[in-house]
Order: sequence, then structure tokens, then C-alpha cells
Amino acid sequence: MRMEIEEVSSYEALPLLSLNHVSLMCRSVWDSVRFYEDVLGFVLIKRPSSFNFNGAWLYNYGIGIHLIENPSIDDFDTINEPRPINPKDNHISFQCTDVGLVKRRLEEMGMRYVTAVVEDDGVKVDQVFFHDPDGYMVELCNCENIPILPLSSCSFKPRMGSFKRQAPNNCGFMENVMMESLSMDMMNFSF
Repeated sequence: MRMEIEEVSSYEALPLLSLNHVSLMCRSVWDSVRFYEDVLGFVLIKRPSSFNFNGAWLYNYGIGIHLIENPSIDDFDTINEPRPINPKDNHISFQCTDVGLVKRRLEEMGMRYVTAVVEDDGVKVDQVFFHDPDGYMVELCNCENIPILPLSSCSFKPRMGSFKRQAPNNCGFMENVMMESLSMDMMNFSF
């Protein structure tokens, strides 16, 4: 059996500029508008008049939130509070200036939240997770603390079966696992 591998780099990436908006279905547009305005500081903006369905557009921080009302959302997806707040669930994340202040304000509003800390090479990122009125996860963090390093800049030494090897100084565990997986795939294809 002959297997052909097509190089990913043979395709040019699409000409993207930035994230424009996130679209969310909601049970009540106005409940969600109040949440995104009052809790996250978004501003209600004009949406096209040609839309023949209830919704709202909000904008701030260089991105938009587009809300689409669907009162029967539970027929399609079971997003019911109070479900557990799981940091590993789908979420939208926003950079914030003060994680401590975020937690205090959420407590003042009586909102449930969970926290997590990500650490890489002594650098820590504090995260706060909570739900919007429809159960969508929102994260606020100080993620700028961890530098963005292209995977290609990470040094890599295969573990050769040892899971006790320390990660290189400039890249984290996941990057090393990805590089090891890639190298093993390449070795498998070469035979």
C-alpha cells in the first residue's frame, strides 16, 4: 500500500486580518445584552435592518458579540444552569487588567465562578471562568504573562520511551508532546 503525503505548506493560508465577532444563540436577547453590557462592558451597536429575526450586536475590545434569539435553544442543546463550570469546556477568553478585581466584582454580583492557574517555566497566568445567561463559558485572564512562541522555536529532544524527561526551557509540555508526535509520524511514514 502506497501512501502519499501532501505538504500542508503547499497551501497558502487564507488572507485573515483578525477576529471580527463571535455569534451566540440565546434564549433572551435582552437578558444576554444586559450581561454583555453590565458584566463585560460591551456596547450595543446597530445591526443590519435586513435581518428578519430577533438579535443584537455588541462591540468592544476590537471584537463583536452577535446574539441570535432562539427561545427553544434547549431543544437543540442542553445548556442549563447551574451546570458545573469546567475550564476545559468551550469558552471565549478576554484579557483583563486585574484578576483580583474581576473576582471581587463577580462576587458582588452574586455570580458563580471558578479559578485556575496555568504555570510555565515559573510564569503564572490567573484565570477566572463563569457562565453567561445561556451557559456559555467566559474566561477572564492575565494571559499576556505567557509569551507567544511559535512551535518551531521550541527545542525538541525525543523522550525515547521515557515520560520523566524534563521539558526544554522555552516550551511547555503540550508543545513537546506535539513535536514528539510529529517526529514519530514522520518516522512511521519513512518506512
